[in-house]
Amino acid sequence: MNHKALFAVSLTLMIGVGAPILAHHASAPFYDPEDRVELEGAITRFVFRNPHAFLFLDVTDESGDVVEWQVELGAPVSLRRVGWTPDTLEVGMVVNVTGNRSRAEGTHGLCCVRMTREDGGPVLEGGRVREANTN
Repeated sequence: MNHKALFAVSLTLMIGVGAPILAHHASAPFYDPEDRVELEGAITRFVFRNPHAFLFLDVTDESGDVVEWQVELGAPVSLRRVGWTPDTLEVGMVVNVTGNRSRAEGTHGLCCVRMTREDGGPVLEGGRVREANTN
């Protein structure tokens, strides 16, 4: 194999292996870790697909208006590993979420750090309720 062909094959392999690694992003550019939000709302949609699952909630604000919030969750493959399925969260179910607010001006979004049922219990039996210790 000549040098040009070897280089082309090597470059193709590096791009094929490296691109998926580079494609994943950190949440800090999109969600402010210093701006924590706590919400309670009724689920209107649960979108369980790649690259991240999303939850949509109707939340009543301080003035009594209902505002739709978008909650970014983990990748479905990661959620499945801890027992989640597309049927885990049903439309109409009330949940409490705590997370980092979206940096996008005028949006109602957050990246979920903690979620519980309306009564404070875990979403899944045996599931964790506490936030991970960041120390």
